[in-house]
Amino acid sequence: MRKKLVAGNWKMNMNVDESRMLAEDILKKLGDFNEADVVLCPPFTSIETVHKIVEDSIIEVGAQNLYYEKSGAFTGEISADMLVSAGCKYVILGHSERREYFNETDKIINKKIKTALESELIPVLCIGEKLKQREQGITDKVIRNQFDGCLNGIFLEKPDDLIIAYEPVWAIGTGKNATPEQAEEVHILIRGLVSKKYTTEIAENLRILYGGSVKPENARSLFSMNDIDGGLIGGASLKADSFVSIIKSI
Repeated sequence: MRKKLVAGNWKMNMNVDESRMLAEDILKKLGDFNEADVVLCPPFTSIETVHKIVEDSIIEVGAQNLYYEKSGAFTGEISADMLVSAGCKYVILGHSERREYFNETDKIINKKIKTALESELIPVLCIGEKLKQREQGITDKVIRNQFDGCLNGIFLEKPDDLIIAYEPVWAIGTGKNATPEQAEEVHILIRGLVSKKYTTEIAENLRILYGGSVKPENARSLFSMNDIDGGLIGGASLKADSFVSIIKSI
């Protein structure tokens, strides 16, 4: 049985004091809830602060990105080892905003995943189609291409080494929502790709999250689907009430 996981991607929000207060509030409102794994992904500047707050709880800390080189003259970048030393267990890679605004390709994401795994960080790989691609009926092709490109040459020893997040770009901050059935359909596709590339056992135990504008109002119906193992939450993770409501809807 796959344990659900809910991750909050705070994106470029929350200074250090705001991050501290939000983490404390989430922790307080969660209480003794332990029926799901919870990950907070604050900005780089707040990672260590958030980690110190949650380190004795069920909450883990993740980063929103990393660079694939281990060290060197790469001004403005951050390495996997730096993230680990600050308390990270997870790292989001391939987010649609990184692809769109920073021109990250599947090849670049692939290198980042390899670096994360070498440093024993768990990558949360984001894949998903844009609205035009869905309207053209090529969702399956887009998902397959991203899956193959990002995971090229990557061997998984166990299913917990990787998390995949299905992120329909057309349903993020647009007012459009994928139905639970639409989301489930793509999750089934992704699980099939995992099974084909790795093993049936890995596919049955690897967690696939949904990341398309999850809110307290739709979380329960999404999380009730067989192949949706939790969510990668954006805007709704910036308020403790809404984020904890999503977590507890499990």
